[in-house]
Amino acid sequence: MATTANLNLWSILSESKRIINAHSRHFLALSVFFLLPLSFSLIVSPTIIHLLTPSNSSTIHILLRLAHTQAQAQVQAQTTFLNSPFPFPLLLLSLFLLIFSLSALATITHSIFHGFFGRPVKLISAFTSLLSSFLPLLTTFILSHLILFSLSLPIPLFLLTPSFSFSSITLTLTAYALFLPLIFVLFYLRISWTLASVIAVVERTWGFQPLRRSAALMKGMKSVGVSCLLFFASLEGIMLWSGSLLAEVASSDRGSWRDWAFVVQIVLTSTVLTILMLYNVAANTVLYMYCKAVHGELASEIAEEFAWQYVSLPFDDSKVPHVVSVVHV
Repeated sequence: MATTANLNLWSILSESKRIINAHSRHFLALSVFFLLPLSFSLIVSPTIIHLLTPSNSSTIHILLRLAHTQAQAQVQAQTTFLNSPFPFPLLLLSLFLLIFSLSALATITHSIFHGFFGRPVKLISAFTSLLSSFLPLLTTFILSHLILFSLSLPIPLFLLTPSFSFSSITLTLTAYALFLPLIFVLFYLRISWTLASVIAVVERTWGFQPLRRSAALMKGMKSVGVSCLLFFASLEGIMLWSGSLLAEVASSDRGSWRDWAFVVQIVLTSTVLTILMLYNVAANTVLYMYCKAVHGELASEIAEEFAWQYVSLPFDDSKVPHVVSVVHV
């Protein structure tokens, strides 16, 4: 079986860059349609929430005055929730982010997959694929996040246990002893399911099947998956963190919204985040293709796509790029 000594984050990014550059206008259009609104919303939403959030001092004062009975406190909480301008807009924002993120995943994954084989990549084909892959992608997304959320429910309890039991060193050590393995399990599942969204789009499967399939393909490739996850998560996290800093600036000085430099910062941050999201989806799709090649599942597809040609894959037993020649007789 072929080793993966030469298969790393750089080779995946290089292949992703090659495909994107070969169809630059196509991926630019998809980014403008889906990723740019998504990234702009993620960057701007903290600022809008800070601008619309009223002062909390009066609310705290009211709650303290009404805290003499539990019934009055409950009525106040319900009234505050119903009169708050945020629940419905936040629900709409969450729905918007979910739809656009899944649409971007479906169309970009479809395009990268076909671009990897050198097939024609067209917008009509990408949007058509969205109709057949959105529901499998949605069900897989919900199932995987529901599992991860269920497993992460004890985490707040582990974090709060030391604050409630300063005198119990044994209980504190026990909480941390259970907390660390749980974090490892969540991270392991996240890496094992790296290819689940790609499989849901390419192979048209849904539910547990993409999760099991991704875990099987990621065997022996988890180090590459970890490097991809950490690379994109750190850079995208920096962009989102800068968005929260912009929100703090806007909340301290409302006139900054009219400052051209402030607007330019938002535009630049959204653009960088859009590029990172594009390459993140592309890298996962390329990783899926390389995982199939490592597990010997790509030979028939290469035979069909690259007849009378050759393809160079970045791994070989002798640690030299392997040239696969396919000739129809």
